[in-house]
Amino acid sequence: MALNGHFIINGKQISFYFLPVIDELQKTIIILLNDVSEQKRMEAQFLQAQKMEAIGTLAGGIAHDFNNLLMVVQGNVSLMLLDVNPAHSHYEMLRTIEKQVQSGSKLTSQLLGYARKGRYELRPIDLNQWVVSISEAFGRTRKNITIHRDLSSDLYTCEADQGQIEQVLMNLFVNAADAMPEGGDLFLKTANVNYQDIKARLYTPTPGDYILLTVTDTGVGIDSKTIDRIFDPFFTTKELGRGTGLGLASTYGIVKGHGGYIEVESEKGRGSTFKVYLPASGKQAQQTMRPSAPFSKAIGTVLLVDDEEVILDVGEKVLKVLGYKVLPARSGAEATEIFNKHHHSIDLVLLDMIMPQMGGGEVYDQLKAISPKVKVLLLSGYSIDGEASKIMARGCNGFIQKPFDIMQLSRSIRTILR
Repeated sequence: MALNGHFIINGKQISFYFLPVIDELQKTIIILLNDVSEQKRMEAQFLQAQKMEAIGTLAGGIAHDFNNLLMVVQGNVSLMLLDVNPAHSHYEMLRTIEKQVQSGSKLTSQLLGYARKGRYELRPIDLNQWVVSISEAFGRTRKNITIHRDLSSDLYTCEADQGQIEQVLMNLFVNAADAMPEGGDLFLKTANVNYQDIKARLYTPTPGDYILLTVTDTGVGIDSKTIDRIFDPFFTTKELGRGTGLGLASTYGIVKGHGGYIEVESEKGRGSTFKVYLPASGKQAQQTMRPSAPFSKAIGTVLLVDDEEVILDVGEKVLKVLGYKVLPARSGAEATEIFNKHHHSIDLVLLDMIMPQMGGGEVYDQLKAISPKVKVLLLSGYSIDGEASKIMARGCNGFIQKPFDIMQLSRSIRTILR
């Protein structure tokens, strides 16, 4: 009778197979041993990647559609605020609605971060500066937590979106603080490492140099069942209404979207350590400037392209308030037809990315074929990652993510037309 099973030796999973062979002279048992630990690791890695990719696709789609809904609300609120006197009783109500739209936009931003569609503008940064800046600001709000910093003096730079890295740091700090409701210690450390130093369980790191950020707390720790779901969106151990379950999920997506890796080590009652690995860059760190421009009346003709009627309607009204003449198009085919007839008088095209039949990328290429000097501002409920970044690389002039207010739209248009 054959028997099979497995056992563990020095952390490796060994499968065995007993095969009795009986002949007339003697009884023989053949034992076959096979190290299947690497096979099991690869299977777990594949299943984890499949799960995260499927959830990420769903989260990204939800965020995109929700941003389109918020765009309609934001556009109408912007128009109403222009017509309502600040002394009117409805003015503060409208401002409250606008603030809630902004809150909703932050939630969708976290979803897009998880879906790895949250990178906007990559530039070389000094991670140490951001760790100091964000942790100091965080420390002022959590007086019962002592922050310890051990930052490498010769840390590599990394190419990252500053806003997204800020979100990663804040998410990790807030998660640590939630694990220490009575106070405690937060240890922050940075170091240069090589891919061979990354002892990962469920992935094989790409060869190269990395920056390692370690965030350690002295909190309540994470049990083994929870730790396997810690990066799943909407998973939270907090009470109802006290957390969305998106903080660590978006952190995971942002890190992965930047070509990095994130690991967590924890035991119940012994605190937690999060390790973030980001690919190193040989470029010098840059500082960003955020230009601003006042809202004022403008002159020009804009071709507005969007397949959703309500967004097209509110967008047309907002542009007319800004002073532009508007040519609306409800599809890519209609946009191409209108542009072919009037391209000499059109100053700018506002082009939605996601449309049926003919998407933003195809429309852009056809507009460029008609007039190589066409100026295009992309609009999307997604961020600039993915298809939008490819269109930008082909010479597109700008990008703005829904939902945006009238001031943001005005600045984006003026920046391109200048």
